[in-house]
Amino acid sequence: MMFRAAVEHAKKHPGLIPQFFFICLGMGGASLYLIRLARGPHVTWDKTNNPEPWNKLDPTYQYKFVAITTDYKNLKKEGPDF
Repeated sequence: MMFRAAVEHAKKHPGLIPQFFFICLGMGGASLYLIRLARGPHVTWDKTNNPEPWNKLDPTYQYKFVAITTDYKNLKKEGPDF
């Protein structure tokens, strides 16, 4: 029903088509980013099997979205094994 109303408004006012496009694009991008955050290494969904998943990460694992100055291939582990 809402989709039909949006299509009718777009037919009456063609200037709304780019606005609908960019709103849908922004909502889709935000949804994908939230899914990416929820699947990250610092989020614990199952505390019984793996209560601390961040301890099992390799030092070369790039967990940041964008790493400009850090080269993760050459990093070594600093600290004890838990």
